Amino acid sequence: MSTTFTKVVLYTSPDGHARFREEQVALLEGTPQARLSALHPASAFQLRQSPVGFRSEFHCTTSPQWTFILSGQMEIGLRDGSSRIFGPGDHFFSNDLVPDGEDFNPEVHGHWSRQLGDAPLVTLFLKI
Repeated sequence: MSTTFTKVVLYTSPDGHARFREEQVALLEGTPQARLSALHPASAFQLRQSPVGFRSEFHCTTSPQWTFILSGQMEIGLRDGSSRIFGPGDHFFSNDLVPDGEDFNPEVHGHWSRQLGDAPLVTLFLKI
């Protein structure tokens, strides 16, 4: 059994653009049958349902949050033209904030998201 959990992170790079990276979270607690990470803080959760055909404009995350896909599919697109698709059971940590001291610039900052497929997108946002 793996002793790490892969955390997909959507973040703002020093050039102001949103990027993805993967980090490993150690699973050092629990038992050999149920490995656990250390406790991490959370403040609230929010559920969202997006209809078939939903697509956002470029935007930044307003505060750090985990995004869990409960049903449907979500695509996240970046300024460089790359994108990632997340389905039921997938997750990512959204932390692509507008850099301190800057105003949001839709030509530089953020990401877009959209619903894919024939089913509405249902997500859970876990606020940090």
